[in-house]
Amino acid sequence: MITKKTKESLDFLEKLSGKLTLGSLLLSIRCGEEMTQEQFARKIGVSKQYISDLEHSRRFVSPKAAAHYAKKLGYSPHQFVKLCLQDMIDRDGLNFIIEIEDAA
Repeated sequence: MITKKTKESLDFLEKLSGKLTLGSLLLSIRCGEEMTQEQFARKIGVSKQYISDLEHSRRFVSPKAAAHYAKKLGYSPHQFVKLCLQDMIDRDGLNFIIEIEDAA
C-alpha cells in the first residue's frame, strides 16, 4: 500500500520532472550514458525508431520486454516492469497506482 508520504513524494517529483514513464526512464539512462538513440537501440537489441517511439510514449512494451531491457542495461527489472504496467494503466485512463513485489 502506498503511504500518504510516498504519494506526496511522488507528486512532488512529478511536478519537478513530469510524469515518470518507462520511456522517460530509458531517455534518462540513455542521456546519462551519453549514447545516441542508435547506440542505445543496438545495446538493447531494438531499432532506433523503436527507442524514439518509447521515449515519446508512442509505443509501450510488455512486462517481459521491460524486464529484458532492464537486464541488458544492468538494472533491476523491478522498476522497469512497474513503470511498464503503470504506463498501460495510465494509457487506458484508469486511476490506479501500480505496486509490485518480488515473488517469495
